[in-house]
This record gives sequence, structure tokens and C-alpha cells, in this order.
Amino acid sequence: MTQTEFKSCFDRWFDELRNYLTYRCGDSDLATDLVQEAYIKVWEKGLEYQGEKTKSLLYKVANEAWISQYRKRGSAEKYRMELQWTEEHNSTEDKLHYQELKERYERALARLPEKRRVVYLLSRVDHLSYPEIAQRLGLSVKAVEKRMKGALQDLRQLLDA
Repeated sequence: MTQTEFKSCFDRWFDELRNYLTYRCGDSDLATDLVQEAYIKVWEKGLEYQGEKTKSLLYKVANEAWISQYRKRGSAEKYRMELQWTEEHNSTEDKLHYQELKERYERALARLPEKRRVVYLLSRVDHLSYPEIAQRLGLSVKAVEKRMKGALQDLRQLLDA
């Protein structure tokens, strides 16, 4: 990849990648650092610029950097999902039940194998289709389907326990 191609690639996808990671980790400064790290790794590899394939590679490298950072921090809080509470469910008992269910869900999600958790979150939180997930992670659609099926089975089992 030439410097011109790298600059073009950086200008085209930096904000998109940063927004994606900001959504995933909830910290725009950390997301910026992780995206910069991803670009550096791709540049250092000296790969040929291949348009959308390069974009997919950047997503994969950035996502792996986030996962690595998540492991280092050991903070399950970073994966917490903010669920909205509707006005119709505002009794104290409902709030306690909701909080308990949310905590059980988060514990179950944290116990999922990493590969399954990533696919599950990309599908359910980021609302990506299986082909989009496959492209971002460099997997086949069948592999994504298998991981999603496993994630759903694991979650069902963990939540029923």
C-alpha cells in the first residue's frame, strides 16, 4: 500500500471505524487509540491496497485490538448494554425484576466463549446481518451461523440455570 493509498484509506474509514469501536467500548478516546493501532498494524504489514477487503481487514484488526484491550482491563462493564425502561414498567417490583434479569443476562453474556460472544453482539447490538459479520471477521457465513447458534444455545442454558 502506498502512502497515498494509506492516506485515502485513513480518510475514508477512520471515522466509521472509530464510531464502531466507540459504540462497542463506550469510550471515544479508547476507540480512537484502537483504530490508530489497527491502521499502524495494517501499514506495518505492507499489504496491497484492495478496497473493501482492506476495510474488512481494518475492522477485523480493530475488533481484535478491542477484544485484547477488554481482556487486559478485565472489565465486564464495557459490554453492558443499556436497555431502555419504558414508563409502563415503573413499579418497584418490576424494576427489581428487570435489574435481576439484566444482571443474569450480563453474567451469562460474559461467560460465553469469546468467538460466540463477538458474533452475538455484532448481530444483536450492532444489528449486522450474517454476511456483514462474516465479512468483518473474515469468516464464512456458515461459521457465523454456527457461532450464533452456539451462542443462543449457551445463553438459553445459562439463563435457565
